[in-house]
Amino acid sequence: MDDTSSQSSATVDSEEERKGALEKSIYVLKELIETERLYVEDLGLIVEGYMATMNSKGVPEDMKGKDKIVFGNIHQIYDWHKDYFLGELEKCVAEPERLAQLFIKHERRLHMYVVYCQNKPKSEHIVSEYIETYFEELKQQLGHRLQLSDLLIKPVQRIMKYQLLLKDFLKYYTKAGMDTTELEKAVEVMCFVPKRCNDMMNVGRLQGFEGKITAQGKLLQQDTFMVTEQDGGLLSRAKERRVFLFEQLVILSEPIDRKKGFSLPGYIFKNSIKVSCLGVEDCVDGDPCRLALTSRGADGNTVRFVMQAATPDIRQAWVTDVGQILETQRNFLNALQSPIEYQRRESKSNSLGRAMRAPPAAASLRPHSSASIDRQRLPSLRSYNSSLPSLYLPSQGLADPPSQKELRLVHQRPLESNPSSQTTSPAHVQLAFPEQSGPPLVPQPCQGVSNGLCPPAQHNTQRVREGCPGATAGETGGLPPGSSGATRSGNLSQLAEDDL
Repeated sequence: MDDTSSQSSATVDSEEERKGALEKSIYVLKELIETERLYVEDLGLIVEGYMATMNSKGVPEDMKGKDKIVFGNIHQIYDWHKDYFLGELEKCVAEPERLAQLFIKHERRLHMYVVYCQNKPKSEHIVSEYIETYFEELKQQLGHRLQLSDLLIKPVQRIMKYQLLLKDFLKYYTKAGMDTTELEKAVEVMCFVPKRCNDMMNVGRLQGFEGKITAQGKLLQQDTFMVTEQDGGLLSRAKERRVFLFEQLVILSEPIDRKKGFSLPGYIFKNSIKVSCLGVEDCVDGDPCRLALTSRGADGNTVRFVMQAATPDIRQAWVTDVGQILETQRNFLNALQSPIEYQRRESKSNSLGRAMRAPPAAASLRPHSSASIDRQRLPSLRSYNSSLPSLYLPSQGLADPPSQKELRLVHQRPLESNPSSQTTSPAHVQLAFPEQSGPPLVPQPCQGVSNGLCPPAQHNTQRVREGCPGATAGETGGLPPGSSGATRSGNLSQLAEDDL
């Protein structure tokens, strides 16, 4: 009888806990909806207040053309939340199971926050110029309590807030014994979108880079390193650098300290390495936190950037991603130069049951680095809206060999005539490099890797194969390695409406 009574009591307690957890999840849901209403009201102060007034009364002569940069695409964000998203969230009170799919379904739509955040540094720069004059007059005229800068930061704060509320909802839903499969996917989506926003805000604060940053492909990695530059026999002292790894270019920049007022931390362009001239060395001097990126110039000399990472995980992430980029580039160029041989080799491999293997990182879709993201605890990030392409995926190898038709189209593509476009057509690449054959290179411990397009160069005891000797960073529109970006005018001073 005692055992039966004890089991019954435990069942009652367990049921009470589940009921209590379910009530708390509903409380979190209601908080999400209430804060959404307040958020829409704040956006309305901008769109129906500042923007409407400026459109009807005009703007000062020296501000014409800058007003659209101030607000970016906030009108798009406001309309969607006011006319659709708020109403859909309110329906979730009666049907909480709708919540997860609501975020998963609109993963692509939330990309508008990435666009907003990319423009945010330019917006901040303009607002800081007029905050005590023109915008202060508008604030008094509209009777607002908050300054414009306080309102414009709301979308950034909101996109970060969603993941926190969803995590709380997931925690209580799990305790309530509910199915959380979809919720876990929604949390992953809302961890990934803010990270992408953070990445693009950092890129937007890069000053002195004269090329078009959007022409460099996806941003794959960004981290802060202590970098020592070795050009020939000259060795510089270690300097702090923020390094950005794009699909087409590596950018090294100097962080600038936070200034007073409305200026936020930024980065000044210092050097760039075109991926076609890039090599990577792992396990430099046996240090688990150190790697080296190399750049071969037109004169055949190699500049070597030894990078000290904060942790071994950061170093390994960079070595893996750079290795994948170079392997993918090598595969693609081999396919362009010898399409028939490439297809024959791949067909033979597949016929023997050795299907092409995706790179390790592509299989796990490891989240890429960001200063504000815990790379260990963040779940793998995937696109769960199967009807749409992913918002962003890490770098992957060549998935399928190009068809003969595709190859003919690529060969016929004209050369890029505008150096500032930052791109090199496949036809240009084909003409610049000799034909290569053999299996793709993969990163090996304690040795250098590259796209394998040029003869190897020696650095100490490590073998490094570099990319195109005839292309330099100067061809990308950026500065060549070793030159200073301090004399360049900052991007923020070159404000134009078409930058949006």
